Amino acid sequence: CAVKAAQVLSEIAKNEEMKKPCIEADLVLTLIPFLESTDQEMLLHAGRAIGRICYDNRDLQEELVKVGVITSLVRILTDYVESEPLIHVDLLALYNLADLDMAKEALSKTKIAEQLVKQLRRAESHERLEIVFGILQVLAENDALKVQLVEAGVQEVLSEILLRLKGSSQAEDTCILKAASDLIVTLLPGEPIWTSVIIKARQPLMGSAYFHFTARIKNVLPFSGFKDGNCVQMVQLGVIDQLLDLLEKHVESGDISVQHAALSALRNLAIPVVNKVQMLEEGVTEQVQALLRSEIPPVQLKLLGTLRILADGQAEAAEILGQDPMLLNRLVQWCTANQHSSICGEANRLLASILRHNRSQEVVKAIQEAQGVKHLVSMATREDTAMQNEALNALAIASAIDLETLEETFKESQLVQSLHKLLQDDNTSPEVKCNSISLLCCLLNSGDLRQEIEEDKIKATLDELCSHSNTNVVKEAVTTLQILRGET
Repeated sequence: CAVKAAQVLSEIAKNEEMKKPCIEADLVLTLIPFLESTDQEMLLHAGRAIGRICYDNRDLQEELVKVGVITSLVRILTDYVESEPLIHVDLLALYNLADLDMAKEALSKTKIAEQLVKQLRRAESHERLEIVFGILQVLAENDALKVQLVEAGVQEVLSEILLRLKGSSQAEDTCILKAASDLIVTLLPGEPIWTSVIIKARQPLMGSAYFHFTARIKNVLPFSGFKDGNCVQMVQLGVIDQLLDLLEKHVESGDISVQHAALSALRNLAIPVVNKVQMLEEGVTEQVQALLRSEIPPVQLKLLGTLRILADGQAEAAEILGQDPMLLNRLVQWCTANQHSSICGEANRLLASILRHNRSQEVVKAIQEAQGVKHLVSMATREDTAMQNEALNALAIASAIDLETLEETFKESQLVQSLHKLLQDDNTSPEVKCNSISLLCCLLNSGDLRQEIEEDKIKATLDELCSHSNTNVVKEAVTTLQILRGET
């Protein structure tokens, strides 16, 4: 009667109100030994009953793992490959348990990776694929299991799935493409799967498939431990052209998800210096600016980040961006976007980056004409130390290039007084103090600004900083005092 009893319990456990009585009767522990049975019907009903009783009950799930249920589940997956109902129940059980750290630890000591890759290859329905992908995604967060999955050849199966679904516009296929892309993202640090998968999939995959596979993956490239060398290889394989084509097609359609993902990909690919040069040569800057008219905050944010990364360390890019009236006017608008603080911050950072990396008087004049300088002065007084330093460095470089153009704006925005407050504030970081003093040195080349510095009694503050605990602050303060006193 055991098989029939297990079947009755699996039906009873469907009812939410009956789960508690089942638990109180210790039915879970009573059923576990039957997972060692060789009777497939018994395994099916016992597995369903246990799964339904323990669903969404973390304590019970942990108890299952402690008593060795993982070994039983992997055995069933291995021994009964042809039994679809039994495999389905087994996979659901693994799906519910895989999120537990102790379950991952137990699974790492089995051949689960090999079995899941086989199931991925055999899966014909979307439902089965989604369940297996769900398990794989969670397990891939474990370093040991990640290595095992790569060794089991998961990358080859992913290639086959991506190629099989190429060009499909069905919603179910799109979900599978997303799941496959997310899994590759998680597995990226395991190398060398990226090269083998992208080489196979780059040419055939188009449209939404290419978007989910390529753009979504590189959305996290720098943060996944992915090496610059492989990132460079991606650009050499021609991914930039594909992304730009994708972006161009969706600028007019207004597909926000595609715009956001493509910009994320371009932003992160632009991090290696060698990629910046190639991307500039391929006209990325000009094509990306087509999105300037976008009113969608996430797209605006990614656009700003992409342009800032491209300009980083590249004088040519900084000069191109810094002499574009449309871009500068848009940046100034975004600098006042108080309802979107992140966009406001990125716009200010891009302005600062353009000034920091350029060496052109025309760029300084263009930013001044667009009324962007006053925003950088405000940026220098913010609480964020990184942004303060970026603004101070940008203003110092701009002052060294063309102080005469900026002089009036500096006076109107009370830059000298703002710098004095930063120097007087005990909470100001040593680096910000150093950069503030360096900017003051630049301002001394203007007669009017020098007078403001003297009238604001900054000498006294610099005298105090000569005994500062930070040696760099002391050095800057001493040098500036010497200049003020005419000693050097």
